[in-house]
Amino acid sequence: MPLYNTIGHAYATHRRPDPRVAAAIDAALGDAASVVNVGAGAGSYEPRPKTVLAVEPSEVMIRQRLAPLAAPCVQGTAEALPLESNSVDAAMAILTIHHWPDPERGLREMARVARQRVVILTWVPDAPNSSPFWLTQDYFPEILAHDRTIFPAIASLTSLLERVIGPAHIAPVPVPHDCIDGFLCAYWRRPESYLSAEVRSCISSFARIDAEPGLAALRADLSRSRWAERNRHLLTLDTMDLGYRLIRCEIPARTPEDPRI
Repeated sequence: MPLYNTIGHAYATHRRPDPRVAAAIDAALGDAASVVNVGAGAGSYEPRPKTVLAVEPSEVMIRQRLAPLAAPCVQGTAEALPLESNSVDAAMAILTIHHWPDPERGLREMARVARQRVVILTWVPDAPNSSPFWLTQDYFPEILAHDRTIFPAIASLTSLLERVIGPAHIAPVPVPHDCIDGFLCAYWRRPESYLSAEVRSCISSFARIDAEPGLAALRADLSRSRWAERNRHLLTLDTMDLGYRLIRCEIPARTPEDPRI
């Protein structure tokens, strides 16, 4: 059973597309008129008015896609996309590749079905110039330790993308202090949000750990103003670079022997 059949019930409420992140994704998709959204979830960041087909393995997530706004969706996995080769202009994957059982195979599938480019939003553990995140550094180090095992370092990621897709352009995606897409780092200036069980239920990292010790420490630090004392500098910032990266890979012209055909 996909993880999101268990934790995905409130994604339509708490994982709404943030317009600033959406603008960056739309710019990366460029002139692509048709797009497949791989690991599409509840439909965040599906660009309009482009023609979009969503592919999503979780029935719970598919049921949260609200017609008529959400794109048509088929149940399927990244590793076996139910599309013909060269059938869309672009393939996109937003905060999802770390959940795929075989990321390389999924990326090859994206390259197979897309004619022009592949666009990916992910987190990079060693992203240059990014800041450490107080939540995982001070309260949930086990999240950071696990994430370093499922998110490849930037050199490995770049090498993989260029080998299976094409040249990769990587750009930082700063997280706004009032981000409305509730991914792990979205509440960096709103620490009390992490005390909400519903908020945490929409962040897959919390599904893997016993969160109670970290929550107790955070709750105590907030009540005694210790969090504010340690993180006062954050309260003057509007955005933070916390390691999220938007990657655009242009697909080279295909040759008859190209395995993606």
